[in-house]
Amino acid sequence: MKLFRGLVFCSLVLGVSSQGWFSFLGEAAQGARDMWRAYSDMIEANYINSDKYFHARGNYDAAQRGPGGVWAAEVLSNARENMQRVTDFFKHGDSGYGLEDSRADQFANEWGRSGKDPNHFRPAGLPDKY
Repeated sequence: MKLFRGLVFCSLVLGVSSQGWFSFLGEAAQGARDMWRAYSDMIEANYINSDKYFHARGNYDAAQRGPGGVWAAEVLSNARENMQRVTDFFKHGDSGYGLEDSRADQFANEWGRSGKDPNHFRPAGLPDKY
């Protein structure tokens, strides 16, 4: 846990070094809100094969906020995937269950964070609302 906190602190300091704390933290908060909105939309849509789209969209929207948004998207995406790996381990043991899906999620996360169009992952028939 101390290592995790240290890594988060160091990444925060490195991300803030090029700009003011307040703008960075504001971007991070807005980026976290973008990530939450994408997650909420994914739950609401409940559409088959749409999770990669919502991963990419949340990361894309957060990254558009600036360096703070990119930082928030990366921290939240990694935390979510790591948490899923832990729960998969307890449910299925050291079988590698879900590893391929986790890698695909991380690919979609990085795709969105890099500014690429999240619609690349949009499944056919997903309502225009999303």
